[in-house]
Amino acid sequence: MVLVRDCSSVQPSEKKLRFTREPIAFNDDDLEGTIQPHDDALVVVARINGFIVKRVLINQGSGAEVMYPNLFKVHGLKNEDLSKYNMPLVKFDGRMMILEGQISLLVNMEGKELTVTFIVVALFSLYTAILGRLWIHAMGAVLSTLHVKVKFRIEQSIAIVRGSQ
Repeated sequence: MVLVRDCSSVQPSEKKLRFTREPIAFNDDDLEGTIQPHDDALVVVARINGFIVKRVLINQGSGAEVMYPNLFKVHGLKNEDLSKYNMPLVKFDGRMMILEGQISLLVNMEGKELTVTFIVVALFSLYTAILGRLWIHAMGAVLSTLHVKVKFRIEQSIAIVRGSQ
């Protein structure tokens, strides 16, 4: 006697349904409007604490979000608004920076808003602030210095922030 199994009654194991989203990617179309070749840093405009702020460097090499004195003063902030920051911060040349303290402010880019804790340093810089890896990861941002752009998800689409050259 041969037993035949009725496979029609066997249910496939439940598969986890994955929500697939459009990948964040860069292509040659993203080069439009840029001057090539270049070696420019990724510098953007952001809304920080309700103010439009120019010359914000997005730097994946930075482990800290940094604010320079000019921006701190323009916001009308005072040293009393700062909390202590006890970790050392080292400049690119290996020397220690003079730290004023830290402050948490809202950063809005293309409608996506995050609270960012900036370390305020007493140095001159061409930039007003640096958004580093903590901000990049919290935003889910993907950046391309070649394309001079930052992309991240907002609701069901991808926001694109063009840097300035």
